[in-house]
Amino acid sequence: MLFMRKIVIIGNGISGVTTARHIRKRSEDRIVLISAETPYFFSRTALMYVYMGHMQFEHTQPYEDWFWEKNRIELIQDYVQSVDTDAKKLQLRGGRLQEYDVLVLATGSKPNRFGWPGQDLDGVQGLYSYQDLQLLEANTHPPKAKPDERKVKRAVIVGGGLIGVELAEMLLTRGIEVTFLVREDRFWGNVLPEEEGNLVARHMRDHHVDLRFGTELKEILPGEAGRVKSIVASTGEEIPCELVGLTAGVRPNIDFLRDSGIEIDRGILVNRKLETGTPDVYAVGDCAQFRNPVPGRRPIEQVWYTGRMMGEVTAENITGGNREYDPGPWFNSAKFFDVEYQTYGTVPAHLPEGQKDFYWAHEGGLVCVKVIFSDIDNKFLGINTFGIRMRHDLFDRWLREGRDVHYVLSHLKDANFDPEFYRPHEGAILEKFNAENGTQLVPAKRSWKRIFSPT
Repeated sequence: MLFMRKIVIIGNGISGVTTARHIRKRSEDRIVLISAETPYFFSRTALMYVYMGHMQFEHTQPYEDWFWEKNRIELIQDYVQSVDTDAKKLQLRGGRLQEYDVLVLATGSKPNRFGWPGQDLDGVQGLYSYQDLQLLEANTHPPKAKPDERKVKRAVIVGGGLIGVELAEMLLTRGIEVTFLVREDRFWGNVLPEEEGNLVARHMRDHHVDLRFGTELKEILPGEAGRVKSIVASTGEEIPCELVGLTAGVRPNIDFLRDSGIEIDRGILVNRKLETGTPDVYAVGDCAQFRNPVPGRRPIEQVWYTGRMMGEVTAENITGGNREYDPGPWFNSAKFFDVEYQTYGTVPAHLPEGQKDFYWAHEGGLVCVKVIFSDIDNKFLGINTFGIRMRHDLFDRWLREGRDVHYVLSHLKDANFDPEFYRPHEGAILEKFNAENGTQLVPAKRSWKRIFSPT
């Protein structure tokens, strides 16, 4: 078979693999996928369940090993040290060169480190890659170790985000005590409003996490053989520990590109077609930074589904298309231990002028809804839910259609993902909204056709 071009993709995460798969669907180009992390693509969000014993690592791989050869996607496990865009060549760790006609950078992220004294000691690590998972296994003890055999009795986690929550849940399954340092005055304070942040904090404390708000890491102190023995907090307190998890966010993994001529800022600068300013070079996923972001979206979007969407757009443009990245209204989901969180549209941590919010919480404290709407025309702007599973397709449609908050709240029954298995709360939600806003909203009749529609 004659190949038209050689397309090299650096990174085999969701962005790089999606790009490769969709290029293959649309062309006979030669595709080479390079990654130093693992031989095959895996689900990064499932790493925590491997550590917790819920699944084996091979179960995180969506495709069988034969998939890649069948689809003529060549795999190279190696590290790219530098990129020469003039000669269109990559320098690999082993010294060999890899030529390309088109280059796709899908290099993902790496944990932030802010120059803390002691951050390079043994027992200090982040949680992002498969290698981080292996290091965590080495740094901690087997899951069935007896208390007197445990080499880690206490861990300190730095940074109040989702990765930190995952790490806390993982460590607790091994009987490791967790102290969690959060710089803000509430959990995930740059994302969650006060009520939701407080809900998460209560739930984490119920799971015996020692949360310290308004507290930062000052220094990590060594013990025997250069391994961490304690940390010093910004309060001056020394906290003994045998493991430090640095989970204060991630940053694009782009250091090897600094002398490449490819324009970078915090990430690799791209337009909405995912093109860099360098001919035949694209960037997708966590490492890409939009020069002109889609309105309502951030310049760097480090979420699984956005990486997949960017891969599809890039593949189409590489194979002759002319498509711009347009992911629609923002949405995301996560879990805080056993409480599900979903967000659709814009729910700011601090309410701006011209917007109103409505908050309802179940008396049990782990189920809540926060709705944001315009103070001028009642236009629905966004929603947070905890403990209630909602339908993405409906909220996406309502946001695109510009529905008002009265319509959305009246039709919450339609948006409930599992109405037959979960206690309904729509009546209580509307009752509180009516009392606070002087309205007389009633639940709309459930549209079963809409719920079971194939679309």
